[in-house]
Amino acid sequence: MIDKEILSTFKNKQVVVTGGTGLIGRQLVEILVNAQANVHIVSLDKIDLDSRVKHIYGDLTSFEFCKQICTEVEYIFHLAGIKGSVDVTKTKPASFFVPLLMMNTNLLEAARLSSATKVLYTSSIGAYAQSDVFKESEDTVEKPPMDLYPGWAKRIAEFQIKAYREEYGLENFSVVRPSNVYGPGDNFDAKNAMVIPALMSRINSGEKPLIVWGDGSAIRDFAFSKDVAFGMILAMYYGTNSGFVNLGSGKPCSIKELVETLNSFIDFEYVFDTNKSSGFSTRTMDISKASKLLGYSPATSLLDGLTQTWKWYQENQSEHLSKVNYFKE
Repeated sequence: MIDKEILSTFKNKQVVVTGGTGLIGRQLVEILVNAQANVHIVSLDKIDLDSRVKHIYGDLTSFEFCKQICTEVEYIFHLAGIKGSVDVTKTKPASFFVPLLMMNTNLLEAARLSSATKVLYTSSIGAYAQSDVFKESEDTVEKPPMDLYPGWAKRIAEFQIKAYREEYGLENFSVVRPSNVYGPGDNFDAKNAMVIPALMSRINSGEKPLIVWGDGSAIRDFAFSKDVAFGMILAMYYGTNSGFVNLGSGKPCSIKELVETLNSFIDFEYVFDTNKSSGFSTRTMDISKASKLLGYSPATSLLDGLTQTWKWYQENQSEHLSKVNYFKE
């Protein structure tokens, strides 16, 4: 998916990946390590992924810690964040908003003060105002983000980078907005998981029939984690042209198609509950800018991505217990 010449630019480079044990982070780390980069993962999760990687345990809400990990580093990928279901964001907004603001502000300021050659910040589809199709050119600050608290936290970090550019003339920061990402290493804790891991968790628990909210017509953009990781490598290499780029699947699908695809290789019964809300009818990403600017081209089909994710989940069902949970009482 990426030219070998691009990957070779990371060889022997000092690279920090915050959130390196996460859904996208572990895929990114594997790509970088295979490209012979010297990778340091920064995470509070008690998970060891690769003996070739140095794992630094620490809290990004500490500015002193952030300055420490950004010292003598050439590339900084900032992926660390807080992920949870729609219900959790509504019932525990402070648990999202406050630590996410602190992580982003501290890490980005430490990166600015460092001698890092390039920095990539991972924003979110939730930073967009509500629309059917999300396009970078149509984004506006006048409308609030659709994912209110996490969306504002992500937007504020984007504004922080914009402020650096305007005051200091910095052009070494890039920003990506991934869509609904899934894959191995996802959060399968049923209490705060996103759509795909939540469905898989409920299927695995034996729910019979599986109750799916709505009529299945809602359209979403599910991007496989490894495809998004490749997109981040490209964004770091080429830059994002003083703005941000979308990293989606390029192939939106309905919830009905999602469930049917799962059912094509997992044996379970399901019904759609039309008395329950389907949520927004359509939430998809236009990836034409990333395609043109970066050469971004997602290669994983929905079936292949779901199959890999389910296989990983079957082999790692308790991993979420080793991850930091911001929503515990």
